[in-house]
Amino acid sequence: MTTCGPSSPPRDFDLPALREKYAAERDRRLRSDGSAQYVHTGAGERSEFWEADPHSPPVQRDAIVSEVEVLVVGGGFAGLLAGAHLTKSGVTDVRIIDMAGDFGGVWYWNRYPGIQCDNEAYSYIPLLEELGYMPSKRFPDGAEIYEHCRNIGKHFGLYDGALFGTMIRAIRRDEPTGRWVVTTHHDDELRARYVVLATGPWSKPKLPGIPGLDEFTGHTFHSARWDYDYTGGSVSDTALDRLADKRVAVIGTGATAIQIVPHLGRHAERVYVFQRTPSAVDARRNPPTDPAWAASLEPGWQKRRQAAFHTFASEPFPTRSPSEDVACDFFTEVGRNVSARIAGRELPPDELAAIREQEDYAVMERVRRRVDDIVADPATAEALKPYYRYLCKRPCSSNEYLETFNRPNVTLVDVSGTRGVQRMTEHGLVAGGREYEVDCVIFASGFEISAQDQRLASGIDEIVGRDGLSLQDHWRDGFRTLHGMTSHGFPGMFFMGNTQGGGNASVTANYVQQGEHIAYIVAQAHARGATTVEPTRRAQDDWVALIRAVATPKTFLEQCTPGYYNNEGGGNGGIRPATGERYGRGFYEFDRILRDWRDTGELPGMALLGAPGDRPG
Repeated sequence: MTTCGPSSPPRDFDLPALREKYAAERDRRLRSDGSAQYVHTGAGERSEFWEADPHSPPVQRDAIVSEVEVLVVGGGFAGLLAGAHLTKSGVTDVRIIDMAGDFGGVWYWNRYPGIQCDNEAYSYIPLLEELGYMPSKRFPDGAEIYEHCRNIGKHFGLYDGALFGTMIRAIRRDEPTGRWVVTTHHDDELRARYVVLATGPWSKPKLPGIPGLDEFTGHTFHSARWDYDYTGGSVSDTALDRLADKRVAVIGTGATAIQIVPHLGRHAERVYVFQRTPSAVDARRNPPTDPAWAASLEPGWQKRRQAAFHTFASEPFPTRSPSEDVACDFFTEVGRNVSARIAGRELPPDELAAIREQEDYAVMERVRRRVDDIVADPATAEALKPYYRYLCKRPCSSNEYLETFNRPNVTLVDVSGTRGVQRMTEHGLVAGGREYEVDCVIFASGFEISAQDQRLASGIDEIVGRDGLSLQDHWRDGFRTLHGMTSHGFPGMFFMGNTQGGGNASVTANYVQQGEHIAYIVAQAHARGATTVEPTRRAQDDWVALIRAVATPKTFLEQCTPGYYNNEGGGNGGIRPATGERYGRGFYEFDRILRDWRDTGELPGMALLGAPGDRPG
């Protein structure tokens, strides 16, 4: 476990020519329908791709009618961290509800062959010090992370009262009683003083809107609902022995496909990988954790490591020395090289941006040349090269993905020219005018990302606050929150995920920050005898104005190839970052704002309501 200095990517490229190439590659993928090109999964619409649970039998139980102080919606890292911080603050009447059969969120659902963490685990996995747990390697397997999620639930007593296998249908404010009434598909009626929406920003599978989707007579499933009954093997045994005589199509080449394609290539008779935009795939350095290094760590090591990782992975102009980069991987390489160029100098914004662009292009050129070094067929290699800026799509790493395209049974089908698969037929898929006959189609097509539309992203039909105000309507023209976690008109409701707060390269750092802040507010309300809390309209409006005033310009996203990071390049809804409306001055500056706010001891901008029906200013 060492730090590293700047890398030496190639410099012998024509930057203006690459700018033109990037723009051309973006334009050939743009679609006027933007994110509307996808088919949403949910009640009554392709529900089997979302509601089906291949890991746990359906829950059969009587309806529950009960009251609870805090109801947390979602049992992934966001919900677990909300529950953990509430418990630590003395609020113990907490019930977590999730449609899954256990805690884990993304790590419960995603159990496809080869699943691993793709942020370094020492920064990504929360509460390592508190639970005395050290990941087995830099990028541990999904089963290990899932087990850590379960251990968080056990450590903080969150299994007590948890409701699994339960889908929420509606959350409505009952003003006469000052409670949120939560109804479920089991006909439960749960009345909560506080509700925390921790449904996760990327939790609900989506499908590509390919014409003829219903015509295909073969087998289909989404990668987040892997069907081992069909493929053979298991999450711990990736020998997919039932695919030996099967022709398999994979639609999508994002982070999931990078991990599953090598396993399919080893075991299926034939694999067709349908690619619209290639991922940037670097080498994966994944050594086991050094016990001597782990034993040498001093208290607070994880927060320090997270700060260093985020500085290089996500901050536009890192202020740390490159020798402080502890991750030393593709996620941090551009930031580390920018830091070396800046060397602590105060430079004009234009000069800083030019340095960032140069280092960005250099690292991406190195990644493209790596493709040529690995992939034997020149045409396939060219199609696998990413022509866009670093962070236009999620960076990936693998020591097997590119190598898989040298197998005679694996074919890359480039559908960038037609902006996707043209149609599905009874026997397969049509691309470039050719029909590819297959037995199975695996959709590695990603997840809903619209936190602004909670109904779409969470699958909850109704979230209705005071006076019948729908959260969807309240946020229709943009988020309206205080600190990204509360909204006027929704007393006692809190939001976790991507709204109007700080953005971190490890999303779990956001959840820790939000869980701590929400727990503080609830505990303070209890201590002051309030029945609930709500931001004033003025405080909400002031925060929205600040968020917009310091927002990062959308120029970068406008230049990116279409993808979920920029709302598929615009189209329906325009250019919109997947990470919500970030506080533009950075994650740690936002964290300082929250801490200063709490240090006042006055909950400024929050109304403490003393009786049902009270209204803030």
